[in-house]
Amino acid sequence: MELNQTLNTLLITLFQEIMNIEQKALITGEFQDITINDMHVIEAIDIQEPKTSSSVAKRLSVTVGTLTKAIDRLTRNHYVLRERSDEDKRLVLLSLTDKGKRAFLHHQNFHREMVRSALDGFDEKETGILIRSLGSLVDYFQGHETCREK
Repeated sequence: MELNQTLNTLLITLFQEIMNIEQKALITGEFQDITINDMHVIEAIDIQEPKTSSSVAKRLSVTVGTLTKAIDRLTRNHYVLRERSDEDKRLVLLSLTDKGKRAFLHHQNFHREMVRSALDGFDEKETGILIRSLGSLVDYFQGHETCREK
């Protein structure tokens, strides 16, 4: 049982530390007017083609209503644009403004550096073990969809 408790403590600590570091590293300078959750909404919208609210909400595992509150704030702070689809006027498409694209790249760079730092000093075998182990954890947590907001 001690091994299970140790692993549980490590997982909780890791999650909390990543969230704390991400908050301190990302919500600075130009991006002080949003939250880390807003940054994740920006990431879900992406810099590619515009997306519908329902597709972004699905990617984040939240309701469209929950997403709408974040989009309202991000639109007000000039990170996101809402535009009607040319093909179907009923659809509202979300895309990133130039400021939103800078935030997206800022977030992407943070994660790239985090991964580089985490793997620093690992050999190829250790990296493979870590990837398989984390993949198993992802599979486990994705199997618990009932814990997520629908």
